Amino acid sequence: MKSVVVGTAGHIDHGKSALVHALTGTDPDRLKEEKARGITIDLGFAHQVIEGTNFAFVDVPGHERFVKNMLAGVGGIDMVVLVVAADESVMPQTREHFDICRLLRIPAGVVALTKADLADSDMLELARLEVRELVAGSFLDGAPVVPVSAKTGDGFDALRAALADVSRSTDTRGDRGITRLPIDRVFSMKGFGTVVTGTLVSGRVSVDDELLIAPGDRRVKVRGVQVHGEKRAHAIAGQRAAINLAGVEVDEVHRGQALVTPDAFEQTRLADATLELLPDAKPLRHGARVRFHQGTAEILGRVALVGPPLAEGTSPAPRLARVSRRRDTAQVTPTLVMQPGSRGYVRLRLESPAVLARGDRYILRAYSPPITIAGGLILDPRPPRTAIRSTSAIERLERLDFDPSASDTEASDLRALSAMLDDVGPAGLSMDAVISRAGVEPGQVASRVGALVGSQHAVRASNAIVAAAVAARLKEAVLAALADHHRAQPMSEGPPREELREHVFAHGNDAVFDVVLAELAAANRIVVRDRVALASHKLALTPEEDRARTAIERAFRESGLKPPDVATVAAAAGVPAPVADRVVKLLQRQKVLVKIDVLFFHDEALKQLKADVAAMKAAGGTTTIDVATFKERFGVTRKFAIPLLEYLDRERVTRRVGEARVVL
Repeated sequence: MKSVVVGTAGHIDHGKSALVHALTGTDPDRLKEEKARGITIDLGFAHQVIEGTNFAFVDVPGHERFVKNMLAGVGGIDMVVLVVAADESVMPQTREHFDICRLLRIPAGVVALTKADLADSDMLELARLEVRELVAGSFLDGAPVVPVSAKTGDGFDALRAALADVSRSTDTRGDRGITRLPIDRVFSMKGFGTVVTGTLVSGRVSVDDELLIAPGDRRVKVRGVQVHGEKRAHAIAGQRAAINLAGVEVDEVHRGQALVTPDAFEQTRLADATLELLPDAKPLRHGARVRFHQGTAEILGRVALVGPPLAEGTSPAPRLARVSRRRDTAQVTPTLVMQPGSRGYVRLRLESPAVLARGDRYILRAYSPPITIAGGLILDPRPPRTAIRSTSAIERLERLDFDPSASDTEASDLRALSAMLDDVGPAGLSMDAVISRAGVEPGQVASRVGALVGSQHAVRASNAIVAAAVAARLKEAVLAALADHHRAQPMSEGPPREELREHVFAHGNDAVFDVVLAELAAANRIVVRDRVALASHKLALTPEEDRARTAIERAFRESGLKPPDVATVAAAAGVPAPVADRVVKLLQRQKVLVKIDVLFFHDEALKQLKADVAAMKAAGGTTTIDVATFKERFGVTRKFAIPLLEYLDRERVTRRVGEARVVL
């Protein structure tokens, strides 16, 4: 059965709760104070099946003091019933509620002219005209306007028919996306524990799911699910649900948090967004303190207007005006102001974390008095901490701007990913961030990343992507660094891999560095071993170094397991100490000489030693050997025997047992 979430909107005492009660048989006013005062203070809920569709009604308060509670209820609705009392017509909260619905881009709805029994035909027609004037050019332009009376029951058949008709055009929310349920109520039930309720705006919640309470890091497990009071195995997007949670106490959860898939959303205090300032709002100053509403959360914050500062003598842009104020006789630095009825880009700086995703709709209310002034669309929930008073900042947000209602989202996703890749630079964008920051549906991640890589806009590196330009610059940096190294140290086989990474890509993604090295190696530009070198690099020894290498290598090879001191060899060959030191390091890198403790042994001598010891057991002889036996067998002193035996242990040729070694 299709589920549609319907929110009420309208002025206080215009009959919203009575209308819901008449439609469903359920009184949405659940609080004692609400019943005593006869007004809705907090959200109320009810449901009814109408013509094969399950309608979940969210009844919101109309009093201006409780608009924040109203905002907590309208974030996840599919359509709205704008309630206007026929005997009073359009009132202040009617306009504010309507503005909120319009700013949140609620797609459809109907208008109910309530208390029709109190109005004559002229009053009804006047109310109808005023409603039509209010909604002209909006999503409710042309919507059914149905007079009803909760007292007499007149008009409700027509209202039910209108709801059913309009609901057919609303989209069914997919349940394969990431789970997100903004929490609007939290309570405890005896025998069950903590229960949260809300409208599931995306994904599904199933019994035994492990989810996250965010903002925060509390992981919880779903013990039970109810949809409209009925026990279910799962709830899907578009349904109102009550979720019984294990792993959290009732006082550890509150309205404003959300039940979400772990790692799928940003928990952020900073976001870039579009902003539409209402025509009847006051001009909005750069840095103004506001009340930010998204989902069921209300958070204080400030609005920073994005755009270049105006040069002296230039005319203000239509969207932004430049003003200066005077305090006494000192002029204050000019600031930017957004004009009523305009649209622009802003950076939201919140005083506490919010759970945001690209494409989220939000509402701004003035700090004082708390009236609705604007709304907009989140473009980047994790923006770079860069300057926003520049032309480049505007150009970046133009790349991120999009219409979430468009049927084809691929182009906007790819533009956003490309812009974000430019933001993150060498650090790259993880696959998790493709979902949480760029807002790509999990099922679309592979195709979006594939499209970027296929068009050569990005390079895939393990679980991350990086801009192709970053990878290209890294290749150039690697080749240039290797060339510099070879010029400075012609005897070196190249820098160690990690040393090269620290030099050219210290703040980059390790996987990207690995991919770049692999691509350069595949193109025969470099050779990658323990050290990295240009493929064209050849060791360049001076005649003196070449002579020293020959003499030192021969001396250690001939000395076998009783190697000489390097200084002694150098002196005997007439090689200066600095030259001998360079040559020994070269022979060590080439694995001709092996350093054991403080001694150097020729690699051939060590290979022969391992073979001789292994042969002792293979020939059916002794399977153990101690220091004395080793000294006698190989004709060496204790100075050489101890480090050589420890070397054999490390090479797993022998294993020490007490004072002796067992030949393996």
